[in-house]
Amino acid sequence: MVCWDLLYYAVGGAAVGAGAIFAAPMVLTVAGFTSSGIAAGSIAASMQGAAVTSGSLFAAAQSVSVVGVSTMAEVAAVAVGSLAGTAVGCLNDACNIENE
Repeated sequence: MVCWDLLYYAVGGAAVGAGAIFAAPMVLTVAGFTSSGIAAGSIAASMQGAAVTSGSLFAAAQSVSVVGVSTMAEVAAVAVGSLAGTAVGCLNDACNIENE
C-alpha cells in the first residue's frame, strides 16, 4: 500500500468527522432540541420524561443545542474520524489484497 492511500483515508475520515460537527446542531434542532428548550410535540418532547438525569444522552443533546459544541469536541470528532477513515481504508485494502 502506498502512503498516499493512508493520507486519503485519513483526510476522508476527518472530513466526515468535521461534517458531523456541522450537522449535529441542525439534526438536534429538527429533533426538537432548540436553544430555548424542548419544542412541544417534537421527537425530543416525546423522549423527555421524569427520568432524565444529568449526564444522560438527552441532557447532552439539550446542552449542545443551547451552548453548541466545544472546541475540544470538534477536535476529537475530526481526530476520531481521521483514525476511523484510516482504519476502514486499511481493512478495505487488506481485503482487496486477499481477494486478488
